Amino acid sequence: MSARDETLADRERRKLEIVDRARSKPARFTHRRVTLADGAGGRATRALVEGLLVPAFGSATLAELDDAAPIAGAGRDLVITTDSYVVRPIRFPGGSIGELAVNGTVNDLAVAGARPLALSLSLVLEEGLAGDELRAEVEAVAGAAERAEVEVVAGDLKVVERGRADKMYVCTTGVGRRDSRARLAPSSIEVGDRILLSGTIGDHGTAIMLARGEFDLVAEIESDSRPLWPVAEALIGAAGLELRCMRDATRGGVASALNELARSSGVSMLVRESAVPVRPPVAGAAELLGIDPMHVANEGKLVAFTAPDAAAEALRAMRSVPGCEQAAEIGEVSDEAPGMVLVETPVGGRRVMDELVGDPLPRIC
Repeated sequence: MSARDETLADRERRKLEIVDRARSKPARFTHRRVTLADGAGGRATRALVEGLLVPAFGSATLAELDDAAPIAGAGRDLVITTDSYVVRPIRFPGGSIGELAVNGTVNDLAVAGARPLALSLSLVLEEGLAGDELRAEVEAVAGAAERAEVEVVAGDLKVVERGRADKMYVCTTGVGRRDSRARLAPSSIEVGDRILLSGTIGDHGTAIMLARGEFDLVAEIESDSRPLWPVAEALIGAAGLELRCMRDATRGGVASALNELARSSGVSMLVRESAVPVRPPVAGAAELLGIDPMHVANEGKLVAFTAPDAAAEALRAMRSVPGCEQAAEIGEVSDEAPGMVLVETPVGGRRVMDELVGDPLPRIC
């Protein structure tokens, strides 16, 4: 190694050390007022959850920040998850708030390795909402539940004054049963594991952005909203106990999902940027707006970690599932910079890929 190479290596090491010191500080929620960024799924959301909610509730399960948690008294067989949906507009290319509410919740169960069993549904409606719009969303919920093979068994309804909501908000809670063939946890991720992605990224967030008509952009992009249990089950069947962990890349995109897992598992992740599938219209819109597609929300994509010798079969299984034909192996787990996600660029350079900062696309899920 030349003196120049040693200097470059030293510089890179110092940069990583600076980032590591900054990120190792305990999360604190210090805002005097809540901002939109607090709900965007990135750094501000983590500060609110880890700095305020987790200490307040004192739950070790909540502190793990998993998509779903075991139900006390039911062993680790039954798991539960809950979510709220505030998307604007409520109907968009490729989906709607009703479909999103079902898929988002069953997907949190799916990436925990659990087959969805039942949902509860809570509707917050704005005074003046057109009856036809409400009927369409109820039908969207019913259709999505049927496709996901899950039943809506309980619910609630509230109406608020005109101007107090964006037509409607939807809250769903789901219960599922873990598949005994896999034992998934961030702590199971090991150095050398392969990182798999179930398809193209950024479709949902970009579709919502264009549907609002706030930018002078036109492109044929649809949300990727879909249930993930079919691909999760295919992965479990192909890799079994060599499937380490799964996570759906929703708010904050793939970047935030990988950063969460890198921190909680104490490893680093190296992503090959050229291997990440992105549709050309999504890449073009992101470039024009100065947004990294890795930070754009998805509603039908997951990242999975498998042992090296299971990766090829797992990838074949993913690609056999409709909607996942463009699944790809995008990187691997290392111990070079624990807790960080590094990106290898097409020209051979490397950079730190941090979680989302700010809120470039509010109200996307």
